[in-house]
Amino acid sequence: MKKRLFLAAAGIAALMSGTALAQDPLKIGMITTLSGPGGYLGQDIRDGMLLAIEMEGGKLGGVPVELVVEDDGLKPGNGRQIAEKFMNDDGMKLLTGIVFSNVAGATVPDIVNNDAIYISPNAGPSNLAGAECHENYFVVSWQNDALHEAAGAAAKKLGFKKAFVLAPNYQAGKDAINGFKRTFGGEIVGELYTQLDQTDFASEMAQIRAADPEVVFQFHPGGLGIAFLKQYAQAGLTGQIPMVLSEPSTDAVVLNAVGDAAVGIFATAHWNRDFTNDANLEFVEAWDKKYGRPITYYASQGYDTAKLISSALAKTGGVEDIAKFREAVRAADFKSVRGDFKFGQNQHPVHDWYLLDIVAGPDGKPVAVTKDKLLEDYGDAYADQCKM
Repeated sequence: MKKRLFLAAAGIAALMSGTALAQDPLKIGMITTLSGPGGYLGQDIRDGMLLAIEMEGGKLGGVPVELVVEDDGLKPGNGRQIAEKFMNDDGMKLLTGIVFSNVAGATVPDIVNNDAIYISPNAGPSNLAGAECHENYFVVSWQNDALHEAAGAAAKKLGFKKAFVLAPNYQAGKDAINGFKRTFGGEIVGELYTQLDQTDFASEMAQIRAADPEVVFQFHPGGLGIAFLKQYAQAGLTGQIPMVLSEPSTDAVVLNAVGDAAVGIFATAHWNRDFTNDANLEFVEAWDKKYGRPITYYASQGYDTAKLISSALAKTGGVEDIAKFREAVRAADFKSVRGDFKFGQNQHPVHDWYLLDIVAGPDGKPVAVTKDKLLEDYGDAYADQCKM
């Protein structure tokens, strides 16, 4: 009798344990930059993802999830260590969040080679888009070059013939300048690489003035872009030499910080607050209600990343079967806030790019207004090099 009671109790305990396990949330590892001048980029990506999870009642695709977030401090070594901890100690099979390409370059190969899935909400370095592509690696945002190819196409469309180009000296900076030049087609009268932690651009302003270009293209994300635009105005170059910029240099936080100096800039984007598709209207309303701060394209990409994951989990119920989950992600069966979205051959986005004007809004603060479609169903320059 005692033996039968013991076995019954053990069975009940096992059943309860199994039930508890079944209810444990799926942990998604988020490696991102939350500190320093670029800290708000990672914060907005994180908060965009958390908003999507909250809107689905703490779930994605019907699966309870927990977003586990750690700050890489914009240090590649930190990113790699966090990824190893997530995978080896915590058993995570789904990771996301990296903002900067130097961190991605040091971290993503280890993740995908460890049979885990990495879905990028931002960084899309060229080397991982071509010959080094991987079936476990997806990019929701854009490939780095394509982000700036839109700016080159805009400068060409606007009739500029001579450009001065600048970007930080790291992979995304090199991709930025290559991308701009690829579609601009005009003369480059000056090309400079700045430091990733640079805040004083006096020398660069003098060189721009001396080169006398028709237009300036510069890529400086986050706090770097704020410093550059303020110093451009202080140097008296605003209004003298126009700028055509890509999204990282004209996000809502940058515009709010720079103020009047941003009015008159030509910008390019794959997403803007004023898009009128249903998914974006829902996202913008929810963001404004919850956070009450400027909404950036980083936030939109974090939100889209969560919605993509949701679409895959709705089909698979989890990530235990990596091959099945990978195929569900590749289908991209979700409504993007940017409108049309699909993956190309290298699992990077194929979508549209737009020309934006930076104008003074009703309150006098600069705001981005969508004008024209620049590029339609546009992929990237490296897709054909990817053999999957």
